[in-house]
Amino acid sequence: MLPCYNEEEVLEDTSKVLLKEMSRLIEEKKISADSKICFVDDGSRDGTWGVIENLTAKESSICGVKLTRNYGHQNALLAGLFSVDADAVITMDADLQDDIGAIEMMVDKYLEGYKVVYGVKKNREADTIFKRITAEWFYKFMEYMGVDIVYNHADCRLLDKEVISYLKEYKEVNLFLRGIVPLIGFPSTIVEYDLSERKKGISKFTIRKMLGFALNGITSFSVFPLRLITYVGFIIFLGSLVLTGWAFWVKYFTDDAVPGWASTVLPIYFIGGIQVFSLGIIGEYIGKIYLETKRRPRFIVEKEVGL
Repeated sequence: MLPCYNEEEVLEDTSKVLLKEMSRLIEEKKISADSKICFVDDGSRDGTWGVIENLTAKESSICGVKLTRNYGHQNALLAGLFSVDADAVITMDADLQDDIGAIEMMVDKYLEGYKVVYGVKKNREADTIFKRITAEWFYKFMEYMGVDIVYNHADCRLLDKEVISYLKEYKEVNLFLRGIVPLIGFPSTIVEYDLSERKKGISKFTIRKMLGFALNGITSFSVFPLRLITYVGFIIFLGSLVLTGWAFWVKYFTDDAVPGWASTVLPIYFIGGIQVFSLGIIGEYIGKIYLETKRRPRFIVEKEVGL
């Protein structure tokens, strides 16, 4: 199952590669002859859905799901997982930067009895230096905050139908599947693969989306930023005591006391900045509470073909 957003340039090539791999696995009797490739159009603005419809018309083993608008990558994944009826579902990105060889490795692990198989990037040489460094920092930071997350795992994974059925019990609007799936449990393992370069088109995962995704993951699975406010407040309190002691010492034991600007203005700016930063963190969590209480649908399916 592959979520798509403005991917009309790559879908033809992607379908050919996947059909070839799927046929080979069927011949080796590792997967069912009824297996399908499902593309989920996440409200694309180009001709992505038209390409999907053409592919489904030519190949019975290809199906498509069209969402009414762009709901985001995580919701598109969820829409696909909930729309298909299969013993197990493998999710990958439509640009095929994830190694096709990981599919067979995941199937082998599934046949061994694992219900969740995580695709882990062995190296990220195909990524830009900025993306590679920030991604590694993100995973380490999430682990530091106590979030159960698989290091260097994106959204390339295999899920058993039983796992998907329990995934439906998680109703939050602020989705972060990389954190939710490990919470479900069940026997799991990893397979490692090399990340490839995108063959056509450009990545739709902009820096703004990447930062928003990281912030969503952090605030959805950890209250550490809220506790950090308490820690910072305590440190400022201790610092103010030290500063007070220093001020008294300069005043009564030296001739260096200069009444005026520094001792008044600097603490005001410092404490004011901390207060604004703290309010921002609290506001982020309040915003999530606001969105969750609305209970709006996470996605709406407009059309299905080939299912």
